[in-house]
Amino acid sequence: MKTEYRIFLGVAAFLFVMAIVYWFWSGAALSRYDWIGTTALTLSGLLCLMCGGYFWFVSRRLEPRPEDRRDAEIAEGAGEIGFFSPGSYWPFAIALAATLASLGLVFWMWWLIALGLLGAIVSASAMLFEYYTGTRRTAEH
Repeated sequence: MKTEYRIFLGVAAFLFVMAIVYWFWSGAALSRYDWIGTTALTLSGLLCLMCGGYFWFVSRRLEPRPEDRRDAEIAEGAGEIGFFSPGSYWPFAIALAATLASLGLVFWMWWLIALGLLGAIVSASAMLFEYYTGTRRTAEH
């Protein structure tokens, strides 16, 4: 967690400095200050500061992970990643359904939004239960 909070706090510091630079630069170029860009940069910095503060708070309570120690070996970070389906077409179906729903939002066609959301629900459920074989039963001979 130490690496994460350092990254977020570094990005927050960069965004705060850039907000100040942007404030003065927009005032010099336009002869009036740009409130929207300065506000966006400041709020982005606050969001990074909030995430970095949370990671710092959590990192004090946890034992150091292998990523946080200088004497750690690569093998210490290895572990079970999980099962990934080697040839599933359902992620493509989810992406296609999300594209349909997004196009429905862009052109404000309610039927396309509904069709995309329904397709996303059906294809996500199909991907979830792709390898489900039912409850375990006793062998019937």
